[in-house]
Amino acid sequence: MSSRERILGRVRRALADVPDDARPYEEAVAREYLREHGQRSVAQTVDLLAENLADYRALVHRCTDGELPVLLTRLLAARGSRSVVVPPGLPPHWLAAVDATRVHDRAASTPQELDGVDSVVTGCAVAVAETGTIVLDGSPDQGRRRITLVPDHHICVVRVPDQVVSSVPGALERLDPARPLTWISGPSATSDIELDRVEGVHGPRTLEVVLLSGE
Repeated sequence: MSSRERILGRVRRALADVPDDARPYEEAVAREYLREHGQRSVAQTVDLLAENLADYRALVHRCTDGELPVLLTRLLAARGSRSVVVPPGLPPHWLAAVDATRVHDRAASTPQELDGVDSVVTGCAVAVAETGTIVLDGSPDQGRRRITLVPDHHICVVRVPDQVVSSVPGALERLDPARPLTWISGPSATSDIELDRVEGVHGPRTLEVVLLSGE
């Protein structure tokens, strides 16, 4: 008997006297928690997102769609980026004025190749105001998960207010659990037992978030 079979056997024995519940999972599990904390206007929700992102040491910028190409050019130039990973579905005009070499998101790219790239620019799936979190789901404007984990500088564009929700429950309603979800709250950071903070261990050391409005 394998370890898997032994474990599953213990689970079955433990559940032997539990009555069957044919109700769907969504009905069987109570959902009585608050869906969001307090009531806010759309503008206040976006402001809360910006505040919590900054609290996590992300660099937050705001601009309109027409201003975005110039802003991205300025951010990449200030960083000294000579190369940038570009997901296949990123709107072409976003990087129209950027001089850096564009590196395409390819399945064949190795971690060593991505480690040599200076920056990555992506969109996002949704952003959570109460937690200061942006979520990527591997859509065409975000690319493969690894392109946002290996380069040391990530610029993420969030369309506001359409992609902003107040809380995690609101985000979960928009996300497909079958997709590769990456939840990002600020730059990658960890602390040892002495509470010495080290950034860039599990992902980009620098996260810049652009809140993009249509106005």
